[in-house]
Amino acid sequence: MPVLGRVMISSNDLRNGVTILVDGQLWTVIEFLHVKPGKGAAFVRTRLKNVKTGTTLERTFRAGEKLERATVENRQMQMLYNDADGFHFMDQESFENYTMQRDLIGEPADFLKDGMIVDVQLHEGVPIGVDLPPHVELRVVETDPGFKGDTATNTGKPAKLETGAMVNVPLFVNPNDLIRIDTRDRRYIGRVN
Repeated sequence: MPVLGRVMISSNDLRNGVTILVDGQLWTVIEFLHVKPGKGAAFVRTRLKNVKTGTTLERTFRAGEKLERATVENRQMQMLYNDADGFHFMDQESFENYTMQRDLIGEPADFLKDGMIVDVQLHEGVPIGVDLPPHVELRVVETDPGFKGDTATNTGKPAKLETGAMVNVPLFVNPNDLIRIDTRDRRYIGRVN
């Protein structure tokens, strides 16, 4: 019997990005596959990511099994700054401030820049994650200088960005260049004029 105020979802309705409560913890579906074997009951094979710890888990649910869907609210926030206490965000509508630790944000923290507008996920009023735009523009602060004629894009060198993140860039990229990075796979996309 569903508990009042809780939203139940069928395992048949699981999709990438859906957040559910399993064993009292928040998990986001990152992969799912509906399986209908020739014999036996259908089931849903999933790969889940723990929202707080970032660990992944493979879990199989019976077809039609009821799961508790976590109510997650997305709010646009501005990243103000980061310090020893964490990353500080301000809600664009209510002007409330929230602080999140680096381990809760995970790898996207490498690309967070002061003043950047991002989507922050809240569960019961508590921030649980950050969605960066797919591409960000950041300045290179440290890399070996490029030389005239270094036009190869298939060979690379490490570069340190203004946020402290390390990425691989083509040989022709110089310190102080503004570059575009794909935040999903840390890939260099191009220079920004």
